[in-house]
Amino acid sequence: MLDLARLRERPDDAAAALRRRDATLGVTEVLRLDERRRAVLVEVEALKKRRNESSREIGAIVKSGRDAGPLREAMRRVGEEITALERELQEIEPALRDVLLRLPNFPDASVPDGTSADDNPVVRTWREPRRFDFEPKAHWDLGADLGILDFERAAKLAGARFALYMGAGARMERALIQLMLDLHTGEHGYLEVIPPFMVNADALRGTGQLPKFEDDLFRVEPGGYYLVPTAEVPLTNIPAGEILEPGTLPLTYAAYTPCFRSEAGSYGKDVRGLIRLHQFNKVELVHVTTPEASFETLERLTSHAEEVLRRLELPYRVVSLCSGDLGFSAAKTYDLEVWLPGQGAYREISSCSNCTDFQARRAGIRFRRETGAKPEFAHTLNGSGLAVGRTLVAVLENYQEEDGSVVVPEALRPYMGGLDRLVRG
Repeated sequence: MLDLARLRERPDDAAAALRRRDATLGVTEVLRLDERRRAVLVEVEALKKRRNESSREIGAIVKSGRDAGPLREAMRRVGEEITALERELQEIEPALRDVLLRLPNFPDASVPDGTSADDNPVVRTWREPRRFDFEPKAHWDLGADLGILDFERAAKLAGARFALYMGAGARMERALIQLMLDLHTGEHGYLEVIPPFMVNADALRGTGQLPKFEDDLFRVEPGGYYLVPTAEVPLTNIPAGEILEPGTLPLTYAAYTPCFRSEAGSYGKDVRGLIRLHQFNKVELVHVTTPEASFETLERLTSHAEEVLRRLELPYRVVSLCSGDLGFSAAKTYDLEVWLPGQGAYREISSCSNCTDFQARRAGIRFRRETGAKPEFAHTLNGSGLAVGRTLVAVLENYQEEDGSVVVPEALRPYMGGLDRLVRG
């Protein structure tokens, strides 16, 4: 959530920042509602003060034996005015909050301008893509030929955009999860967490999925829970509503969860394979830190996600998302895009974002710099470390051989019981 005081004090700057994101829902409506809310509050307080003073006056009149009827009638009308104004407040305040909840975060000044992914500059690349002396296959063909991926039977069980991992495919998915968790907890210092795979609406509002993106979520009835779209939601909300004492920050969490997304609006895109599923596995990394440390932390978080790709020796590049391609809660984002030879393209495998104080304001995550100091809002960051299914896609396509087998990357072999190659049968 944006800082209302900042919107009020620098409306032109705020409007210009949101225009960079093509956010047309504007500052004007927020300021109109806020101005009316403050005017009503002033009016209510003045009327209540007048009523209190008149109550004392009525007491004195009654005590003197005079008729207090006219003043009582006047105060009755004042009471009706107060009731009407308080009713108006009950309408204004949720309307103001709803507009604020739908405004995206301000892009950082370092974010390049642009309107779509075509405008995202490449920051760096790592490793040249392998040159094949045969026509490389896409992972859906490789997986079917090896008997490790079955999309047809998955569709029979659940419908489109689901997958069955079989045999060595299931083992490789599990091995990738373990490799990522071991790296991030053992070498990068994250605290491993197994969070709930369902969350309430408050948690989703805290990270920015609600109310704007409800159509992308799977809701569970009865109870009103939602399946997690990403572990970012439960991890970021661990300190929600708390004031963290001096010395607590930074917090660093890592978690594996299945993720569930309706993929609303994506029909017709990536209809084959593992790229865009309703259910997929991901290892997520979350930081909660101080404002002055957050952009340095973003660089470190991104390097942690990159290290997984380096260990697996997969070619990738890092792009900086332009203002028009930023996620709702992000002030700055780096995407990691891995090379997929079966598709002849780089595809996103991780997004690493600094959300500054945007999520912390929504979720109420504050900290003290020293004992007794005024609480401040923390900064939150998140990144995929990595999307597991897409990593398996990259392994299959980059390590395929002409005979249809797939070499297992050396870093993954200890997690595969020493298996060094996937073969048919």
